[in-house]
Amino acid sequence: MEYTTKLVTIDDYDAIFALWDSTEQSRRALNPVDDSREGIDRYLQRNPNTCFATIMDGKIIGVILSGHDGRRGIIHHLCVHPDFRRMGIASRLVAMAEEALQKEGIQKVFGLVFKDNDVANIFWEKQGYMVRTNLNYRNKSMNHLIPVGK
Repeated sequence: MEYTTKLVTIDDYDAIFALWDSTEQSRRALNPVDDSREGIDRYLQRNPNTCFATIMDGKIIGVILSGHDGRRGIIHHLCVHPDFRRMGIASRLVAMAEEALQKEGIQKVFGLVFKDNDVANIFWEKQGYMVRTNLNYRNKSMNHLIPVGK
């Protein structure tokens, strides 16, 4: 199957949100502030060259949002529509994000994966992302609309 990739723009928001909504794992990772149109627009303005979408037949079937703080890169969202998995799309998106981050001087990248998402954890392990056991991830919501997590 033929597909292309492109940089994500805010014009892609509705299609990307529909993609995220196609999987339970993606839906539970979203919050109503950061993943709103305004939140994603702010993210894309800050990271215009590190977020990519995969297009097939004019439809977004995969997306990765990655960015950095000038020191470390982070992959915030990676999603491929369930009908198009196991075709190398996710691996290609990760490679593109890593390359874009390196071009911006970033040498280390991390991502967050739910512990119970076995499929995703296996995928990330195959991409060379190791689990850090010497850190605690701490989270504080400064907006009552954003869940803290468990």
